[in-house]
Amino acid sequence: MNRIKKLIPYLTFCSILWAQFDTPVTLTATEKEPMRSGEVASIIVEARMDPEWRIYALRNQGSGPVASKVTLTGDVVKKQGLVLEDKPQVKYDDAFETTTRTHHGGTSFEAPFLIKENTTPGAYAVDVAVLYQVCNATLCYPPNVETMQATVNVISGSTRAEFTEMLPNTDKVTTINTGDLNLDDAISEGFFPFILLALSMGFLALLTPCVFPMIPITVSFFIKRGETKKGNPLSNALIYTLGIVATFSILGLVLALTLGASGANQLAANPWVNLFIAGLFIYFSFSLFGMYEIDLPESIKQFSLRQESRDGNVGTIFMAVTFTLTSFTCTVQFVGLLLVAASQGQWFWPMVGMIVFSAAFASPFFFLALFPQYLSNLPKSGSWLNSTKVVMGFLELAAAFKFLSNSDLVWQWGFFSHNIVLAIWSVLMILCGVYLLGQIRFPHDSVVEFLSAARLTMSVLFLTFGLYLASGLFGQRIHGLIYSYLPPQLSTSASGKSGGYSYQEGLTWYKDLEKAFSVAKDNNQPIFVDFTGYTCTNCRWMEVNMFIEPEIKERFKQMNLVQLYTDGGPKHKENQLYEIERFGTAALPYYVILSPNDEIISTFPGMTRNLNEFIDFLDAGLEGSTL
Repeated sequence: MNRIKKLIPYLTFCSILWAQFDTPVTLTATEKEPMRSGEVASIIVEARMDPEWRIYALRNQGSGPVASKVTLTGDVVKKQGLVLEDKPQVKYDDAFETTTRTHHGGTSFEAPFLIKENTTPGAYAVDVAVLYQVCNATLCYPPNVETMQATVNVISGSTRAEFTEMLPNTDKVTTINTGDLNLDDAISEGFFPFILLALSMGFLALLTPCVFPMIPITVSFFIKRGETKKGNPLSNALIYTLGIVATFSILGLVLALTLGASGANQLAANPWVNLFIAGLFIYFSFSLFGMYEIDLPESIKQFSLRQESRDGNVGTIFMAVTFTLTSFTCTVQFVGLLLVAASQGQWFWPMVGMIVFSAAFASPFFFLALFPQYLSNLPKSGSWLNSTKVVMGFLELAAAFKFLSNSDLVWQWGFFSHNIVLAIWSVLMILCGVYLLGQIRFPHDSVVEFLSAARLTMSVLFLTFGLYLASGLFGQRIHGLIYSYLPPQLSTSASGKSGGYSYQEGLTWYKDLEKAFSVAKDNNQPIFVDFTGYTCTNCRWMEVNMFIEPEIKERFKQMNLVQLYTDGGPKHKENQLYEIERFGTAALPYYVILSPNDEIISTFPGMTRNLNEFIDFLDAGLEGSTL
C-alpha cells in the first residue's frame, strides 16, 4: 500500500505525458490460420515499438506494473484459452520495487479461442482488446486499452479432434509463481545449468532451520570418535559426507518410487522414526556425560556399542543415515519437484539433481566432522575437551525433545507441549551454565579450581539463554528461530475447549478446504492454502516469523485461511495427494492462493526471509481475485 502511495505522483506525471504524446506501441491483430467449426483458432497480436521501450508480460508481475492482457469477443468465439507469449526478460525494477517480466522492442501474443459449433463457413470479425503498460528508462505511460478487429476464416469440414484442446484461460487472474521452479524448464536449459541450479539450491537449503540440530550432533560424535582413534580423520569425514549424499539420494528416490513423491516426508514424520532418533540422541548425550551405566533398553545399547566398537565405518554411516532422516523433515521446493518426477518414472534427472543437491548440502559437515577429530589429538586436550563433550551432551539432550515432540504432535498426545518442551530446554541450558561454573561434575570431570575467562563467558551465555527461554513461559516473545523448533501453542475457543493448532490470534484457520470454499462463495474472498506439517521446522519458522507481521496479518484478514497438514491428522493422505497432483510438488511449506471458483491465482514455494517478497505474493493474490 505504501508503494502505491509513492507511485501516485509518478503516475500522475505519466498521465500528463500520455495526453501530450501518442503511444509508442503499434499493435496489429491477424488470424494464425483458418480453422473449422468447433476447433481452436488463434489470433496473433504483434506489438512493435522502439528498442528503448518495453511492455509488461501477461502474468507473474506481482504488485506494481500492470500485466498485459488480451481479450477476444465475437459471434464465433465460444471460449477463450490461455494466451501465449514470447519468453520475457525477468529483472528487479527499482521504480516498482518488485521483480518484473518485460518485452523490449516488441513481442507477439497468441490468443487461442474455441470456434462455436455449427458455425457456417465464412469470414467473421473478432474484436481484440489489448491492455498494456509501456515504459522506458525514465517514464511510464498509464495503462492503456487498445481495441481492433481481426478477420477469422472458418472453413468447411467436420471437426477434427486433435484441434479441439486448449489450455484454460487464466488471464482473468494475476498468476504469479514467486520464486517457483519448473523442473522441465530447468532440464531444458541443459546439463550444466541444471547442475548449477542443484548446487545453488543445496547451498540455499543450508540456511533453513532444519540443518541446525545436526551441528552439535556431528561435532560431538566426531569428538568422541577422535578420542577413540578410530580411523583416519580425513577418511572419517569423507565417509560421513559421502554417506549423507548416498543415503539422501538413494533413500529419497527409493521412497519416492515405493511410497510416492511424499515418501521422504512420510518417513521423516513417522512417529516411530522420531522416537528412535530421540532415543539415539538421549543415549549419545549420556555417553558424552560419561554415564554408560544409565539403564537404557539393552537392544539399543548393544547396537550402538557394536557400531562404535568396530574399526570400520558402520558407525559413521549410521550417523549419516540419521542426518538424512532429520533433513527430510523439511523438503525444499527443488527436492519436492525431483521426488515428484521420480515417482512418475523419471530417473536420470532426479538422481543427478539429488546427488548434486545433497553434495552441496552436506559439504559444510565435512569440515564439522574433520576438525573435532584433530582437536582430540591436541596436547593437554583432556580437561577442556571433556567439558566440550558435556556441553554437547546438553545440546543433544535438548535436540532429543524436539523429536519427541514431533511424535507427540503426530499422535496428538498433548504431553510434550510447547510449554513443557520450553521448560525442559530452559532447565537444560541453566544446568549447562551451572556445570561450566564447576558446580556439577560428571564421572570424567576434573575439579574446577580456576575459572578461565572463556569458561566463565560460556557459563554466563548459557545461564542467560536459559533464563531467556524461561521468560517465554511467562508471555515473553521468544526469537522466531528458537520458536520454530518448539511445538506450536494450543489455541482455545471462547468456550475454553481446544480449537486446534493456531498461529494467528484474531484469524480463523480452517483445516478443511471444502469448508473454506463454502465460506469463500459467501464473502467472495480468495483462499490462502498453507501446505504444512506437524514436524516441518521451516513451516514453524514461517508461522512465527512471517505470519505475525502486521503487513501480513492485514492481508490475511482479506482472505479465507486454510492449513492442510500432509504428515498427520485425519486427512493428511488426501492433502498429500492434492498437493502433488495439482501443484506438482511435495515441498513443505508450500503456499497457494485460490479464487472462490478454484482457480490458481498465485503460488509461493518454501520459506523466505524477505518480507516484501511474501507481501508481493499476497498482493498478487488479492489483486488477481478482483479481476
